[in-house]
Amino acid sequence: MDFKKSTAPTNTVTRDLVDYVKDTGNIYETVVIIGKRANQIAVEMKEELKQKLEDFSSTTDNLEEIFENREQIEISRYYERLPKPTLIAAQEFEDGNIYYRNPAKDKENI
Repeated sequence: MDFKKSTAPTNTVTRDLVDYVKDTGNIYETVVIIGKRANQIAVEMKEELKQKLEDFSSTTDNLEEIFENREQIEISRYYERLPKPTLIAAQEFEDGNIYYRNPAKDKENI
């Protein structure tokens, strides 16, 4: 998942609930699907940010170095400007890019 190329808005958008209910038939099921996907995206973002910031970690604890590291500050600001994971997950759901299934419904159909 390349969340950097996401077309999700960076701010909150009012959405029509009918668009979210048409696939699942239940708004609560839709919220759970989007929430779980948002958690996955958040973990991916956190791991990538942690990996990039490890390049700047030093073995010495010098306060002057911490405040003067511009590259580290720029990387952090870039990730702060990205859309939030919930907005990315909602956009993916609207676009139909999320695969989901409900095992309870699968058992009923058998």
